[in-house]
Amino acid sequence: MTGPDVPDTFRLAYVPGATPAKWVRTWAERVPEVPLQLVPVAAADATALVRERGADAALLRSPIDRDGLHAIPLYTETTVVVVPKDHVVAAADEVAVADLAEDVVLNPLDDTIEWDSLPGRPALERPATTADAIELVAAGIGVLVVPQSLARLHHRRDLTYRPVADAPQSSVALSWLEDETTDLMEEFIGIVRGRTVNSTRGRQQPAPAPAERKAPARKPAGGKSAKPGAGRRGGGVAKRGKPRRRS
Repeated sequence: MTGPDVPDTFRLAYVPGATPAKWVRTWAERVPEVPLQLVPVAAADATALVRERGADAALLRSPIDRDGLHAIPLYTETTVVVVPKDHVVAAADEVAVADLAEDVVLNPLDDTIEWDSLPGRPALERPATTADAIELVAAGIGVLVVPQSLARLHHRRDLTYRPVADAPQSSVALSWLEDETTDLMEEFIGIVRGRTVNSTRGRQQPAPAPAERKAPARKPAGGKSAKPGAGRRGGGVAKRGKPRRRS
């Protein structure tokens, strides 16, 4: 994949908690002539960045405004509740939404979980970011329900998290402009979908060249081609006739 029309870089935006490292390594092996540039972006700004062509593609979380964008779901995350280590929830392996009924559940403005009804008791104010909400959990002001990758991203020694079995889940998708599915974009789609380097990438491939016609068999000297088993019945050994009687 070389030539004057190949871009200098392929820009991949990613929201907090998304982990593109394994795909970046595969890209470097398959398309070494085009560096992949990672562009960190806030979850709320990811789709706008792609529409404004600040990135060729983005790894972002649902819900996604799909207007003018393609989106391929990649994986769904476990939803967890982040609590202080001395919280009663920390003694359980898993909890339900109902177990949080008596807790103040923080709902940051950048929350990526779609709730029909937020569990627990509402906080007086909504934190601006997930990072701000984590600080409030550490201060004992409430608990926070987030995708597991965000709990790991904001890990603190004084906090822990547990899965919430019946909470809504957040999915991560690959998104790009509908009218800009370039060869490089197809290459990256193949990488995230686990296609091998020899797999068809989705574009129409050129038809294979017609098979070459075999050259006719060379005739032996004398003109006619020798036939197998010539002079024999069915290609076997010729039978000997009876000896003629002398007169």
